Amino acid sequence: MDVIPSGAILGATVTGIDVSQPLTDAEFGGVLAALGRYGVVRFPDQHLESADLRAFSERFGEIQTSISRRNSGDPCPEVGILSNKKEGGSYIGAPDAGQGWHTDMSYRDVMGFVNVLYGITIPRRDGKPLGGTEFANMHAAYDELPDDLKTRLADATVVHDFEKFWEMMRREKASQRPALTAEQKALRPPVVHPLFLTHPLTGRKVLYCNPGYAMRINGMEPEESDRLLEFFFAHQLQPKYRYTHIWTENDLLVWEHLGTIHQAIADYTPDEIRLIKRCQVMATKVFEPEFRTLAMAA
Repeated sequence: MDVIPSGAILGATVTGIDVSQPLTDAEFGGVLAALGRYGVVRFPDQHLESADLRAFSERFGEIQTSISRRNSGDPCPEVGILSNKKEGGSYIGAPDAGQGWHTDMSYRDVMGFVNVLYGITIPRRDGKPLGGTEFANMHAAYDELPDDLKTRLADATVVHDFEKFWEMMRREKASQRPALTAEQKALRPPVVHPLFLTHPLTGRKVLYCNPGYAMRINGMEPEESDRLLEFFFAHQLQPKYRYTHIWTENDLLVWEHLGTIHQAIADYTPDEIRLIKRCQVMATKVFEPEFRTLAMAA
């Protein structure tokens, strides 16, 4: 196993591992350590079935299933499909990957830990890959906040709401997704998380507040909350904190949600096919002491 940093503020490539095979504890600890240090980790040239993707993802925690009930025909219901490909007149998966800055599953009471994405078909134009994924580093964003804000808001909490991003996609990104039903809203009620979260792998503070789902800072007047959230959103998206992954077929990309935010780049047309399989993994294990022990031992 070899970890090769990207040289940017996030990102590394891991070679010497076949993810279709079970990882040893030492290998998995090395992956955890790389995630804590680099946030976004690429495993190139992997050849995976859905069951392989599910088995690898389950090492990190419980996999979240979708509330859309879209039937992609995949044999593993835990594996989601991100694709603008159609079969029989219908999309085989979610055609509109999140085209706005967000943190997956910050809207859950048990927040998200990692996304595990496997690139199968990558659109290209004039030989250039399209449909990249952009990230921002929330360790660095927290570190460079004004000290007075860190002190004043040390114990602050933020409301995260699933419907905020869903409606933004419908309103601003021409998404064809329908409005959430009452049943779906009941499955994804608003939740509360710390504004400054202690990262379980690094032990450092991160800015856990994203434009996609963060609604308000508790205990503040609405005007002050709105003003501060806009400050945090602008601060965390400064170019110096950002990194873009350019996809290649058979890339397996893993990123951790606690120390990053991300967005999909929608620079391809409906005729330029993108097909990616995905598992969204919740933080059901990473806060357990043995997880950090594995990472520190690597």
